[in-house]
Amino acid sequence: MKQLCDDLASYGHKVTIFTSFPHYDSDRIWERYRGKVWLRERLGNLDVFRLYIYVPKQKNWIVGRILNYASWNMLSTMGGILAGKQDIVFVPSPPLTNGIAGFAISRIRRVPFVYNVQDIYPDVAVRLGILKNARIINTFRSLERFTYSKAAAVSVISENFKCNLIRKGVPEDKLFVIPNFVDPEFIRPLPRHNRLSAAQGLHDYYIVLFAGNIGLSQGLEQVLETANILKGHPEIYFLIVGNGATKRSLISTAQRLRLRNVRFLPFLPHNDVPELYASSDVCLVPLKRGLTEESVPSKVYSILAAAKPLIASVDKDSDTWRLVKDADCGICIPPEDPKALADAILNLHRDRSRGLRMGENGRKFVESRFSRQRIAKEYERLFISVVSGER
Repeated sequence: MKQLCDDLASYGHKVTIFTSFPHYDSDRIWERYRGKVWLRERLGNLDVFRLYIYVPKQKNWIVGRILNYASWNMLSTMGGILAGKQDIVFVPSPPLTNGIAGFAISRIRRVPFVYNVQDIYPDVAVRLGILKNARIINTFRSLERFTYSKAAAVSVISENFKCNLIRKGVPEDKLFVIPNFVDPEFIRPLPRHNRLSAAQGLHDYYIVLFAGNIGLSQGLEQVLETANILKGHPEIYFLIVGNGATKRSLISTAQRLRLRNVRFLPFLPHNDVPELYASSDVCLVPLKRGLTEESVPSKVYSILAAAKPLIASVDKDSDTWRLVKDADCGICIPPEDPKALADAILNLHRDRSRGLRMGENGRKFVESRFSRQRIAKEYERLFISVVSGER
């Protein structure tokens, strides 16, 4: 979102951002922001308001998650109302409750709001078994319908998302498919042996990388089972980078299975991301069965931009499955199938030229369809059409 805002500002628009105090990489608010309720900063051409947010010690603690959402939505609503003149409010989701904040700001400031759907809730939470109580689910369904009905436009990141919302009664002319993007000048092909790979001792291995949120929907348990299957191939090494709700249990499982071919790292600094992808030989995009329709991993575009082949454990005929097939940039396998994942890794390990060819295909594909500049222009056209009253 920061990159999108940078581009909109470079086109001559005045952009104000409301975001929380930094905390995601360490599950606690950064030291310099503690003890504050809000802080205003200027980042280039952007006016940024950072706000307090309650950060639970355990991400899967339901009460903590509620306090997290409540603190953010209360302060961001107040901030948006007091932020000065606006023409439009852009509200990303999740969490689903952001829609209420967007609606409140738009009504009081008398400007339209555009709702951006990155994950479809409560569908994801229901399928993962997080939400089971029928009354609570119905409450969230009502909140979802309310938000869609009040938004001037709803942007979604895939055709499957659009179909999902149409089935829920959202008018098709209110829906706009604008995929996520990547900056191909930032994430780009770099030497396999680099500063980061040397620091982490990765030169002598065939690196299988997962980088991103380590949560319930990723199904990383299957990756550890695959690592267990491939114990007899000591040259194949699994690198899992990120934080999330299931990381502790995954580390415990790896220790129990004595997986010496698996290493966990926390989130790395943003500037290290290009070298992280460059240090890998193949990247993983795993999702649990039935979740692909409600979740399109943005990491796919980063992998393609880095010119790395990917293995996608996703439902057949999902948007991710079709993208990988259309671009010929990797291998698709059924979700939650460690044996199929092991076979795919061995296939690419034995045929390095195939992996290099897939990586080149992915780079060309993302440059032509999912570049940062192209997607930013699509958002600009949408916002202008909403403000002008065409939508």
